[in-house]
Amino acid sequence: MSADLKQRRDRLADQLAELQWDLGGVAYEMAIRDHFRLDVLARQAAKLQQVDAELAEVERMLRLEDASAAGACGACGALYARGSVFCWQCGKDLMDRGPVGETTQPLPGAPAR
Repeated sequence: MSADLKQRRDRLADQLAELQWDLGGVAYEMAIRDHFRLDVLARQAAKLQQVDAELAEVERMLRLEDASAAGACGACGALYARGSVFCWQCGKDLMDRGPVGETTQPLPGAPAR
């Protein structure tokens, strides 16, 4: 899986560089003609933003895989190991906790409450 992710990361990085180059070229062409079309720039920037977000996600998955981590903290982004209860960096609770209540049956012969 790691090899597939690395290939995907490389493709996305190349695509990101090309989109940045294209956006710069479009902006330059508009500037030398003194005629800006914000809709065209916004559309190109949206494509760039989408690829950048996808690349960031692939890189995050690679970091998790390389570090043998169980996940990343939702508050600060720090990686944590399996079985972690709290984030080592910010202290956020990493465990899902439901409401506390009595859900077990009393033992036979135990007095009722």
